[in-house]
Amino acid sequence: MTEKIIEYYNSIKGKKITFIGIGVTNRPLIKKFAKLGAKVTACDKCSMADLGDEGKVLLDMGVTLNLGENYLENLEGDIIFRTPGLNYNHPKLKEAREKGITVTSEMEVFFDICPAKIYAVTGSDGKTTTTTLISEFLKAEGKKVYLGGNIGTPLLPLVDDMCDTDCAVVELSSFQLMSMKKSPNVAVVTNIAPNHLDVHKDMDEYVEAKENLIKYQNGSDITVLNNSNNYTLEFAKRAKGEVRMFTRIATTENGAFCDEKGDIYFAQKGVNTLIMNREDIRLPGLHNVENYLAAICAVAGEVSAENIKKVANNFGGVEHRIEFVRELNGVKWYNDSIATSPTRAIAGLLAFDKRLIIIAGGYDKHIPFEPFAECAVDHIKLLILTGDTAEKIKSCVENQKGYNPETLEIIMAEDMEEAVQIAKNKAKDGDVVSLSPACASFDRYKNFMLRGEHFKTLVKEL
Repeated sequence: MTEKIIEYYNSIKGKKITFIGIGVTNRPLIKKFAKLGAKVTACDKCSMADLGDEGKVLLDMGVTLNLGENYLENLEGDIIFRTPGLNYNHPKLKEAREKGITVTSEMEVFFDICPAKIYAVTGSDGKTTTTTLISEFLKAEGKKVYLGGNIGTPLLPLVDDMCDTDCAVVELSSFQLMSMKKSPNVAVVTNIAPNHLDVHKDMDEYVEAKENLIKYQNGSDITVLNNSNNYTLEFAKRAKGEVRMFTRIATTENGAFCDEKGDIYFAQKGVNTLIMNREDIRLPGLHNVENYLAAICAVAGEVSAENIKKVANNFGGVEHRIEFVRELNGVKWYNDSIATSPTRAIAGLLAFDKRLIIIAGGYDKHIPFEPFAECAVDHIKLLILTGDTAEKIKSCVENQKGYNPETLEIIMAEDMEEAVQIAKNKAKDGDVVSLSPACASFDRYKNFMLRGEHFKTLVKEL
């Protein structure tokens, strides 16, 4: 354990620390901070019954629980840890800051005291796959890697075991980035497109949150950006360290690119180093080529081309991301529940060289569906719509130039069960069926993972 970590732990002894949210991210920290001698309060809108045995464990540790609908009332303490799902600008957090209370998060403190080299990834699409690829590349090179952040694993509880030769690979959402005041050694922005506009006050706030990833870097850091995205091109103008661009539709003098033959290169100081061919990548889709290009930029000079290619040959993808579920009667079924935005769904459509049967619809994040509709006209043969946005998507597709009901059939479904059954009845040998919602899951599911699991269960039961 480093001196910096010890110093931080000593600083919180006897402090009143309030955690908002008793979920995956905060629960290990609540226990850890209680053991370290902090006076801990945990707030959550769930009930004691919802917590079950875990609630009793926390009470036995001396943790004060503030549960129920009014869990955000009377926030007190020296430090408040917010859950990533609670907007930094929430009125109750503003009130707390005005009282002089420090409002922070698990990830902010991790960045402050982590001794390992930090690689962090954000973006509207592709960040989980890119983050995972970076971790796989580094592991293939023999590095000890800690993977976490928005990808699911809280890293602050693990920081005691880290040293300066280790690597922390972190996925960060816009909600986590809103209040960040420190940037990683290697920052990757996959792309930026409208997303989460149901939570962010506008697109400007969303973009500003993303830019926080690179805002506090210095001249020795590395910034990896998409050469084909207007927002990230603007970021490049303000980057302080080495900028590496990635592109699959052009070349770059410093970064990674894919040429017309499919050969993937890393370019630096006038030298193009061949890494592999896109055919070496097991994952389907041009968007995954871009994910590889971004990840290569992040580790170039640290991981050999041989180990990158080895990962590409063997890595089968991350769950819920164009995940192959099964083949039944010549029909292949895929789970792309992570496609919670139109742009992400488009990437899934373009991953296949045929017209698809798509199940879409869900919670409305107030993102326009026109780009999805435009792509649907040429890439979908049957569109099965369900959820709160079903009518909105249907109207958008039907009003799209080039829409032809003879080549693109639209059917409305009451729920996922009916949608899967319709797909089974309509699909023929050689067809591909994919859950590619273009929407968040919150109208019917707690998260996209539960939606994907439900879909997979239904498909496996066919």
